Amino acid sequence: MEKRKPDFRGAGLFKDAAADAKPAIATWRANVDGGSRGNPGPASYGVVIRDPRGEIVAKLKKYIGRMTNNVAEYYGLIAALDYAQSQGIRQLRIEADSELMVKQMRGLYKVKSPELRPLFERARKMADSLESFRIEHVYREQNAEADALANEAMDDADGRPRQSRSQPAKTSAVPKAPIALATQSVQPAAAKSTSPSLAKSTAPQSAKPEAHRFRARYRSGVLYLLEDVNIPDGDEVEVFIRLLPKADKQ
Repeated sequence: MEKRKPDFRGAGLFKDAAADAKPAIATWRANVDGGSRGNPGPASYGVVIRDPRGEIVAKLKKYIGRMTNNVAEYYGLIAALDYAQSQGIRQLRIEADSELMVKQMRGLYKVKSPELRPLFERARKMADSLESFRIEHVYREQNAEADALANEAMDDADGRPRQSRSQPAKTSAVPKAPIALATQSVQPAAAKSTSPSLAKSTAPQSAKPEAHRFRARYRSGVLYLLEDVNIPDGDEVEVFIRLLPKADKQ
């Protein structure tokens, strides 16, 4: 009887696949956030970098001057990408609570703002240089560490005590009702005299406080000023609210 020759057709199937397979590259994660007090106003970003084991290896924060919220978000993203390039990181996952920036980076939203366009193009070019890049939207509660760093940078620049978590720096950019807001600095009242006959002669004559008028928007119980307020920190103000007609809304 003729002996059957062994069939080696599948002998090298798994061996060849193993030789061609590339080793998996561990993914690093960066939480990024940007904030602006005034929008535009004093702004900064915060970044938390985690290695593939989930351990924090770097915390980045920087005050960037007078910017908008969205610009600060992009500065944070670029800072994370720059760190990845400087450390030779090839796979990076970004988590951010800015839905606008996330959808723009994914190509779901167009970048129409002229101040965001160059930042977007720079971030996109840096992201394309990586072997793997993902960006995901997370809720603000999941981005608390990066948000705290951004607040710290603004507090440090202002030289004041750091803001508590109940006073976030980020302001809303989607308000509904424009409001005319008039403010007037309030000076401490002079102490009342116990002698009615001496009240007029002893009471100090103070100049009438200068009144200011600003536009603001109201949302979720908070008034957001739409322009700069040149009032010293710590001054008390009186607020008079007048709803603007639709014709005056811009």
